[in-house]
Amino acid sequence: MSEIKLAAQVRENFGKGSARQARRDALTPAVIYGHGTEPKHVNVDAHALQLALRTPNVLLSLDIAGGGTELVIPKAVQKHPLKRSISHVDFLIVKKGEKVTVDVAIVTEGDLAAGGNMLETLQNTISVEAEATHIPTEVTVSIAGLEAGATIHAKDLVLPAGTTLAVDGDIAVLQVIGAQAEEPAAEGTEA
Repeated sequence: MSEIKLAAQVRENFGKGSARQARRDALTPAVIYGHGTEPKHVNVDAHALQLALRTPNVLLSLDIAGGGTELVIPKAVQKHPLKRSISHVDFLIVKKGEKVTVDVAIVTEGDLAAGGNMLETLQNTISVEAEATHIPTEVTVSIAGLEAGATIHAKDLVLPAGTTLAVDGDIAVLQVIGAQAEEPAAEGTEA
């Protein structure tokens, strides 16, 4: 995964009023922390940040005006409940070669065996540990030809090289449910 570069500026004022003013100026307040450093409060261009955060677990290179460059991943994203715009972001500092634990989407491919079976998704994401600069965007699972009663566990997932499970391997991720037979109408009932 390549890193996305964003410009940021240090926030001098704190509190609700200054955060609202930043949002009116098309900026998103954020805080950068990690690796034992003092938290840095910054403002990031709201539109550029919105586009960057469309990619899950995106790796960002924040160029802080007068404060150097930080390599970060989004740790917590707060959104406005109605507008769905980003109101605040917590960034976690990462270093190249460092392992991080993130949730990655599970995507299925293929078709189930014939017979009206249904796929039940028990986990939409799975926690994995990967190098900060090589975080997978998704884990693909083939469900081709699975019969009723089949279950795919976390240990059955094929993970990209350098990625390991951060959860118990016996957790059920997907299962196939057999088609339900319809009950026949009772004979001899009067209309």
